[in-house]
Amino acid sequence: MQSADLTLRLPPSMRMPVPELAVESALHREELLSWHLDPESETVRFLSLFVGDLEGIEEVVTDLEFVHRYDISRVDDDTFYGYVEMDLRESDAMLLGAFDVSGLVVVPPVVYTGRETVHATVLGESDALSSVLEAFPDDVRVEVERVSDHQRKAETLAGRLTARQFEAMETARAAGYYDVPRSGSLADVAAALECSESAASTLLRTAEAELVDAALRR
Repeated sequence: MQSADLTLRLPPSMRMPVPELAVESALHREELLSWHLDPESETVRFLSLFVGDLEGIEEVVTDLEFVHRYDISRVDDDTFYGYVEMDLRESDAMLLGAFDVSGLVVVPPVVYTGRETVHATVLGESDALSSVLEAFPDDVRVEVERVSDHQRKAETLAGRLTARQFEAMETARAAGYYDVPRSGSLADVAAALECSESAASTLLRTAEAELVDAALRR
């Protein structure tokens, strides 16, 4: 069983038909967590985690005639869950339908970092991974970022850390190292971890690099 990280570059015909500047200024990132295509009613329902300006995104969404319903649940100032019901556009059916390959599993989230760029991780045997690459429309550019045995603990940010790295970050958080302004020092973290300041610094910087790469889908 292998997994592959894919980056998709969508042609203009498959992008959301909204003003590009409006989206870029309001939406920084969308993590598509779950979706359901209903060909009978020609609708698609999906749940996403959005990062951006809630008011700006609501302004864009309310102007879209093909959106029938949306519900927002705020997480913090710039993060919120969105449930959306909208018309199933042909482009949406083609894109999401490309993942409907026998023996293939999509590992959520599917991440949008703009109208054009989509990042997805898929899991399956080598023939299933080959099939999904052939399933996308010809005008969708597919870049394979990584293919390897699926050995990650989880496709979450924390899942990319070793147990020791996770312990270091938990310790640093409890010590106030990540407070703004900082209320705990690297020396405090090292003392709690029973290691040198150099070792504590290396643990934290390595963990932070993993989390940054995960957040940027690298």
